[in-house]
Amino acid sequence: MTRSTPLPHGLDLDDLAARTAPQACRTMADVRDGVDRLDRTLVALIAERTRYMDAAARIKPDRAAVRDEARIEDVVEKVCHAAAEAGLPASLAEPVWRELVERSIAYELDVFDRTRG
Repeated sequence: MTRSTPLPHGLDLDDLAARTAPQACRTMADVRDGVDRLDRTLVALIAERTRYMDAAARIKPDRAAVRDEARIEDVVEKVCHAAAEAGLPASLAEPVWRELVERSIAYELDVFDRTRG
């Protein structure tokens, strides 16, 4: 498969693949190593998501367009659907994503104000 866009900066698939599967963990060191590897992956993915907020701040026509309630609900709905398919409880996924979205909006507003305000 040919990728048209490179992997996010800092995303190390070899590091992620080196983790012990949760069901195969025998020690807390195994568990912690797996969590640490996943956390590094999440950081790389959230950093890439943030770069899309940079792009949104550049593209949106005005500051009022940064907060889009319909889009927020669309994102949360899609995340909850993906969470259900992945076996992640909505009681964890929904509040985490709502916080991520709110922080992303605050970040985007800051970028908008610094670059265009």
